[in-house]
Amino acid sequence: MAMECAPENMKDSDNDNASEDCDLPVSPPPPMEDGDFSDLEDVQVLRVEGKDKAGRRILKIVGKYFPAILVSGQRLQKYVNHKISNEIPEGPFCVVYIHTSVQKGGNSPGLSTLRWIYEELPPVFKERLQVVYFLHPGLQSRLLFATFGRFFLSGGLYEKLRYVNRLEFLWDHIRKAQIEIPDFVHDHDDQLEDRPLMDYGVEANPFQVYDMPSLGTAYARHSFAWTS
Repeated sequence: MAMECAPENMKDSDNDNASEDCDLPVSPPPPMEDGDFSDLEDVQVLRVEGKDKAGRRILKIVGKYFPAILVSGQRLQKYVNHKISNEIPEGPFCVVYIHTSVQKGGNSPGLSTLRWIYEELPPVFKERLQVVYFLHPGLQSRLLFATFGRFFLSGGLYEKLRYVNRLEFLWDHIRKAQIEIPDFVHDHDDQLEDRPLMDYGVEANPFQVYDMPSLGTAYARHSFAWTS
């Protein structure tokens, strides 16, 4: 049973520190107000940056920063729409999705997550989104895309998705000054240069990068570790 707190007016020296020892329940943080995405802004999971070489604004998504166990899928979708509406209100844009160092337990985005986000976009946003650069894809994503991509992905997303195995190939489409790449992505890219067999699953990945669920897993929107 939790200790009862001593009244504030108690003068007994034995109770001077009673309030410090009280086992009081800790209230959960209040829910964020609708339209307040300051917590997601702080972790920088989505950022609008410069333009690719075709002149399209860049929406950068860093998979490692997804607070998957804390953010509902519905709220994430509202945040995506908010970001596009306010920071890319018109004109074509592209997405750079960084899959580097994604951990299976706490943030498991991947090809399935991109599919869900794309399918939930308003039609006008889908039309304006012209290409998705998928940086550092895992072996399973590449195999799925090569074998079942046309069945798993909608026609629009399938045609727009571009796998980018190395940063050097991303620079073919985007100038370095137009996008900020986190240090851990550069470090992982260097590892891939030194150990190229990691791309094909022949050599163990020291960063423990995980991919999307197996084909036996339901691809419902709430199967991506987000709480409803």
